[in-house]
Amino acid sequence: MKHLTPLTLLACGSFNPITNMHLRLFELARDHLHQTGKYQVIGGIISPVNDDYGKQGLVAAKHRVAMAHLALETSDWIRVDPWESQQRQWIETIAVLRHHYKELLKSHHIRKLPGENNQPIEKAAGPSFPSSLTGCSCCVPELKLLCGADFLKTFQVPDLWKEEHILEIVGKFGLVCISRAGSDSSQCISESEVLSRYQHNIHLVREWIQNEISATSIRQALCKGQSVKYLVPDSVISYIKQHNIYTEETERRNEGDLLQPLKRYSTVLSSLND
Repeated sequence: MKHLTPLTLLACGSFNPITNMHLRLFELARDHLHQTGKYQVIGGIISPVNDDYGKQGLVAAKHRVAMAHLALETSDWIRVDPWESQQRQWIETIAVLRHHYKELLKSHHIRKLPGENNQPIEKAAGPSFPSSLTGCSCCVPELKLLCGADFLKTFQVPDLWKEEHILEIVGKFGLVCISRAGSDSSQCISESEVLSRYQHNIHLVREWIQNEISATSIRQALCKGQSVKYLVPDSVISYIKQHNIYTEETERRNEGDLLQPLKRYSTVLSSLND
């Protein structure tokens, strides 16, 4: 029997609020990866960003995490993890990937990261994922970053990412990008030396039913008192109404502020140039 690599999908973002499209990304990615004949998707993680990120209209993480919990009540393989949102300040995406990968290896009873200290992979005694789930009890699990295809464009924004972080995200972990109208993923890859070099580790997935739901549009509709039913899970809509989360006032939150990575990396670059 062909050995399948156990794989977990991690989605980082605001989830402000979580929408049906966010959930749809996971289903599309899982189908695609299974069809490659190489992977068995064993889980999905939604990681809401820290409040310190500074994005305009970002409501408190406690609400975004709570809404994600409600949205995932019907999923038997995706979960929300509040670790990133609970840190004292905004942390980089690469740090979130490293954290969840270490946790994944712990659950798989592997004591060392691949290539850590140039040492071989070691397995601890005890059970690992059942072979019926992974197809191979000795496979090292993988963690890939799940995103919309427009995410690739953010790598081209000056000071938004560190080059070495892009290299580690794409080269070590890999991306699963879902297509989106107006975004040419192949062009983004061809225009980037790093993405081109590691394009074998970037899975481009076609969304065969175009669905342009965006959290921004959802918030705008809510501020106008318009219905968002069938765009957002009913449980999330009830939570929003109960806590009166999205208003014209919350939309002005962080207005005019720079995102934390732009503040942090611009400061670093400026100091290097002085």
